[in-house]
Amino acid sequence: MAATDPTTDPTTLLAGATGDWRLDPAATTIELRTKAAWGLAKVKGSFDAIEGHGSVGEDGTLSGALVIDAKSVDTGVKRRDKHLRSGDFFEVDKHPTFTYVATGVSPDGEGRLKVSGTLTIKGQSRPLDLIATATEPAPGRAILTAEAEIDRRQWGITWAKMGAGVHNHLVVAAHFTRP
Repeated sequence: MAATDPTTDPTTLLAGATGDWRLDPAATTIELRTKAAWGLAKVKGSFDAIEGHGSVGEDGTLSGALVIDAKSVDTGVKRRDKHLRSGDFFEVDKHPTFTYVATGVSPDGEGRLKVSGTLTIKGQSRPLDLIATATEPAPGRAILTAEAEIDRRQWGITWAKMGAGVHNHLVVAAHFTRP
């Protein structure tokens, strides 16, 4: 029998993480980076997590969900934040949350995971893979740090005046605890 390669086997990468996990919204960070003004201005923003959970099976399967407060968008510029909450972007009065539902996991190089799932923004769901690393800083606690590139036009967010970027870099540091 061949030895299991820990860099390609999800059961090895997620060893010790089996079971159910609950998101700690207060410790979780969600950041969005993009460019505006024809790529000359870098824009950083953040969102608050509302709730989430995850489950890791003994066979290395993964499932879970993360609910994000769309109204919480904060770029440090109140006028821009108000515009992001409008119908040109997130339309938070009709769609107050974003949801990511993780449906699977596979190895993606040494120590990294590709988390497969679906991101729902403005009532539109699209597949989105995240590249993640998992750490366990203390017993009963885990941090899943994930990144993805998002083309917001896939969710019908097409406003792009004055060179506003349509490609966004998403970074999530989701903190989980055992229930």
